[in-house]
Amino acid sequence: MSRTKTSGDQGEALAGRYLEARGYALLERQWRCRYGELDLVARSPEGVLCFVEVKRRGPGAIGLPREFVDGRKRERLRRAAAAYLSAHGSDAPARFDVAEIYEEPDGRLRTVYLENAFQDS
Repeated sequence: MSRTKTSGDQGEALAGRYLEARGYALLERQWRCRYGELDLVARSPEGVLCFVEVKRRGPGAIGLPREFVDGRKRERLRRAAAAYLSAHGSDAPARFDVAEIYEEPDGRLRTVYLENAFQDS
């Protein structure tokens, strides 16, 4: 397994624990369809379906993790989310969130969670 894959999986696991600690129910991890992958799908305590893109950056990385969820990535996420909703017959309110995972110089990981990071349009 590549270092990038291992690092990404570790970031997704941390984001999942972060959400569960705040009362979210994790529904899916790495849900795949023909449009791509949804890192995490969770239901918020208020019942909102959250499609969570997890981005991890190491110490000294250039740019914020959220900046790497560009227009092309957003479109893939929108399509994958639509496929998920169709496959699961859900009409629950939904949003797109980004979990930023920062690796500190001492190796600790820190999570910054952005609710409603971009709109479905």
